[in-house]
Amino acid sequence: MKSDRHQSKTLSAFRSASFIRLLLHLHPRQVPEQAIVLTHTWGLGGMALVLFLLQIVSGVFLLFVYKPDIAGAYDSVVSLQRNVLFGGFLRNIHHWSANFLVPISLLHMLRAFYTGAFCGARSFNWIIGLCLLTMVLGANLTGYLLPWDQMAYWAVTICTGMLDYIPLVGSSLKHLLQGGAEVGSATLSNFFVLHVMMFPLCLVVLLAFHFWRIRNAGGVVLPRMAGEAILPSKRMVPSAPNLVVRELAMAAAVLAVIFMLAALLDAPLQATANPGLSPNPSKPPWYFSGFQELFLHLHPTIVVLVLPLLSVVGLCLLPYLIYETKTEGVWFASTTGRKTALFAAVVAIFGTLASILLDEWLLKGGGASHSQSGQSWLRMLAAGGILIAMAGPSLFARKYFSAGKTEMVQAALTFALTTMVILTVIGVWFRGPGMALMWCGWR
Repeated sequence: MKSDRHQSKTLSAFRSASFIRLLLHLHPRQVPEQAIVLTHTWGLGGMALVLFLLQIVSGVFLLFVYKPDIAGAYDSVVSLQRNVLFGGFLRNIHHWSANFLVPISLLHMLRAFYTGAFCGARSFNWIIGLCLLTMVLGANLTGYLLPWDQMAYWAVTICTGMLDYIPLVGSSLKHLLQGGAEVGSATLSNFFVLHVMMFPLCLVVLLAFHFWRIRNAGGVVLPRMAGEAILPSKRMVPSAPNLVVRELAMAAAVLAVIFMLAALLDAPLQATANPGLSPNPSKPPWYFSGFQELFLHLHPTIVVLVLPLLSVVGLCLLPYLIYETKTEGVWFASTTGRKTALFAAVVAIFGTLASILLDEWLLKGGGASHSQSGQSWLRMLAAGGILIAMAGPSLFARKYFSAGKTEMVQAALTFALTTMVILTVIGVWFRGPGMALMWCGWR
């Protein structure tokens, strides 16, 4: 009898200890006082987690009504909005949380990059972060098709059509993803499985690994400005309630914003998908609009193969470059880093706008005198010009700002990121019928 009681107590203690250890993977017992100071970038990772959990919860409820086949998908979404109590509100929550998850995840990664929290013990966690961002984009794209309306059908048609321009394997990848030669019933089934099973499962596993790596690396990096001294002895405060209360307040604020948007703005839903009637213009989801804009100016193979391949390789190699100084926690690595990043952003803004306007005038406004082969050669030269332009800010920073390798890398990434932001903004708001450039593209 005593033996049974002893075993029961031992098992209970073991379970309690295991539960405590699990909680400690999320929060240590104590954190530096600086870690709970609210700043403009505080809690971005927590915001992304809240939005992901909101996606899971709202998505589970949507599955009670949604029918994953082309005969019933659109009607089930319409029925959800019209006949189910708070059905439209729930779909709006799912829609807006998905759209906010992309920029919040990106901003979280940029915070890690610009504060040097991607090197050393955090190198592999940077790779995990890249995988998480990819999974988020994949989950959003696969979920985009599920309403099976005109906007969703043609947006996915554009995205999958881009795969045709990948040499050798592009058509096979497109056929595998679509489940056939065109977007249809098999595509909807494939995207449904990917959206509700594969991507969420991958995200859960990667998030757990991501949190464990953060704890293993010593916790979150505390950002500071260049020249700001590191306190030799940081004052430690209990995680509960100091950090926990702030995180709950942040989560409540995120939920309030999403719920307010869900109450005021409905998720778009056009007429049911019609493969024979293409809307004008046809655009991909906003987070891929930058690639569509590049298609208008560069050779397609450059857009879907060369630039993405260089971007992936470059981003994966970032943590493993040998930097002169350790700049963990310092915004932009130094005062020089802030100057070079600002210079690269300004060059990217004016250079991108000037290049787009020049291309519109040269190849479209005066395009009647240019042959197709001439346009192709010009677009190939433009691609080479972009690659050279990406190195320009880094070389200029090295020469005129006496920048080190860290500042040069920041300048190059800032240039590329700013360029994609400008391309995305133009693709979403300034492209009208026929993908013509319009000053009032949002009309």
